[in-house]
Amino acid sequence: MTLPKGFGSGGSGGASSADVEKMIGRRVENMTGIITISYIAAWLATFGGTAAGYFYYPWAYPTPSGHYAFIVLTLVEAIGYLFCVKVMEEGTKKKSNGIIGATLGATAAGTIFISLFVGT
Repeated sequence: MTLPKGFGSGGSGGASSADVEKMIGRRVENMTGIITISYIAAWLATFGGTAAGYFYYPWAYPTPSGHYAFIVLTLVEAIGYLFCVKVMEEGTKKKSNGIIGATLGATAAGTIFISLFVGT
């Protein structure tokens, strides 16, 4: 990896983790919180998009179609969230299984609740 001028050990060509951390300012394995918040925001935005069909355009966007879209998009977001956190923490001693489980469980329960009771 080629580093910008001022980083690395004078032309040896190798980048240490300290150099990379200095360049980006923060190690990625410490970003579980921001990724979790981003996932929750994406899930809420998905509900907001389908809610427009439930409440404002029910003649153009039938409720079963909205539920299907909401469930499928939630699954795609959940898989992406899981992979993001697990790849980010690969090779570290950090364990975020509790945070991942609670977040995915809450969004799964919310998705089921919304699909059962909203737009019927």
